[in-house]
Amino acid sequence: MTRERWIEVGRIVLTGIIALLYWRELVSIQILWIAVAIGLYPLVKKGALDLIHEHKIGTEVFVTIATLVAVLGGETVAGAVLMVIILIAEFIADLNTDRARASIKSLIGSVPQVAMVRTTSGDRVVAIATLKVGDVVLTRAGEQIPVDGTVTGGQASVNEATITGESIPKEKIAGARVFAGTLVEAGAIDIGAEKIGGDTTFSRIIALVENAEAVQAPVQKLADRVAAWLIPIVFVFLIVVYLLTRDVRMIVTLMIFTSPAELGLATPLVMIAAIARAARSGILIKGGLYLELLAKVDVMVFDKTGTLTANKPEVVRIESRSPKFSEMELLRLAAAADRRSAHPLAKVIVENALRKQIEVPEPEHYEQLQGRGAKARIEGHLVLVGNAALLVENNVAVSAEVEGGGQTPIHIAVDGQFAGVIYIADALRPRARETLTHLRESGVKRIIMLTGDNIATANAVATNLGVDEVRAGLMPEDKVAAIAELQKQGHRVAMIGDGVNDAPALARADVGIAMGAGGTHAALEAADIALMTDDLGKIAVARAIARRAYRTIQENLFVGVGVVHVLGITAALLGLIGPIQAAVIHLGPDVLVFVNSVKLLRVRIEGAA
Repeated sequence: MTRERWIEVGRIVLTGIIALLYWRELVSIQILWIAVAIGLYPLVKKGALDLIHEHKIGTEVFVTIATLVAVLGGETVAGAVLMVIILIAEFIADLNTDRARASIKSLIGSVPQVAMVRTTSGDRVVAIATLKVGDVVLTRAGEQIPVDGTVTGGQASVNEATITGESIPKEKIAGARVFAGTLVEAGAIDIGAEKIGGDTTFSRIIALVENAEAVQAPVQKLADRVAAWLIPIVFVFLIVVYLLTRDVRMIVTLMIFTSPAELGLATPLVMIAAIARAARSGILIKGGLYLELLAKVDVMVFDKTGTLTANKPEVVRIESRSPKFSEMELLRLAAAADRRSAHPLAKVIVENALRKQIEVPEPEHYEQLQGRGAKARIEGHLVLVGNAALLVENNVAVSAEVEGGGQTPIHIAVDGQFAGVIYIADALRPRARETLTHLRESGVKRIIMLTGDNIATANAVATNLGVDEVRAGLMPEDKVAAIAELQKQGHRVAMIGDGVNDAPALARADVGIAMGAGGTHAALEAADIALMTDDLGKIAVARAIARRAYRTIQENLFVGVGVVHVLGITAALLGLIGPIQAAVIHLGPDVLVFVNSVKLLRVRIEGAA
């Protein structure tokens, strides 16, 4: 409750009391007129400003005209009561809108205003505004991190929910990245400042979410257009009714129910609430436009590497081709041969062996063969680890059946005999298959993978995940063409990629969704929707929020506006209700629309914060 809000309360109470006193014949009609003028002032002011700057006629203009018609037509008390009730409705509307906007500002919290800076002369507290890139900031348990940067010392458990939407704290040690606005729950760390003030990811997130309100959804624009052409029709209708009935009371009643203002109120509050709810979950939706489009999407297109897969190779299976060696023994020998290699696939084998707590011996002799693999002597055995060409060049027969299948085979030979194969493949994202299932259940008809990788690898991933269609060996321009082709077929297409590399395709799609945008400014700018983590499940959450928001808008328009107003107009024409009853009834759809919209901040949505 701000000072302005208390003034509103005072104005409503004053007007109501004077209307009551006049009704009891305790004050003169002149005093009532003054009270009406005081009550009308904010409505007239807001209505005039909307009319001048936005060329929009809202509730304020309708209520002002209705009140003046009532007063001048002899229904003075009815006009005053009508105005008081509408002022109460406007007050409730403003409070609920402020609440939704406040949730945006509070969804992440606030960056501290001071920081502890470490210097050669000791630690000192300085204002955030005076920090410079390169300063080392100490942040302790219970404090929020004030800058984006890298941990230079100490250890801490940091809750990054304000950036990623994930509530489970992450352990931070020297070399780890941290973000402004996140909370140190335990420990203490020194942070080398890399981004400060408005350049931090935290600040950019807040700016994007706050600006999202300005990007209107098509249904919101439609409501505004309908309201614009409905107004002259309403006035013609009222004039005809007056000419037929000469009933001022009925005209005032009809004016209350024919106001198209609720059309404009039915969508903005929903969009604000939905965008705030998504942001709490680490999903940045840049406007109501993309929220509505995501709700209507029927085809989702995924990049493979870094999106459906983690772009992190791992050992997926081991095949022994010799009775002398078990799978674990084969892995032990391969890891020993590769332990000195810098090749990425060699590192994967060594890491897998260590993860399984296998003791990896030091090779007695080691030789790395460029483009082939490695040759090593281990415990008296000559071990070859690499591709098929390495074994063929050393007169080792290789089985052709191990090739292909979308996995990379690492051949192993021991003492001139083919011993087995270790298969390496890019790891799938956790919950990837589950996410695609949820998307299909939400109405997505086709899920397509577009990748620059080879067809065998792409098909292997697609089979594991249940992808409907695969297009492999694509250049960036080919992905754009594929999306354009789908759009020509009448589909609404969402493209999901890992940010900058997929920027052209993200831009071409109806909705571009960038994964893992936390800390990546280019990804934040490139996409219409940015997921702050690499969690594929967030896509299903974003879709669920979008569909719930769109359904809420439909409920607002049908029940809150359509049903109540149609019934109200019918009752007024039949003479069943007057202005005061109409004003009370009119309060109903207003409150209904606001409550129905704001509940989006708290209603249960699976996976949403």
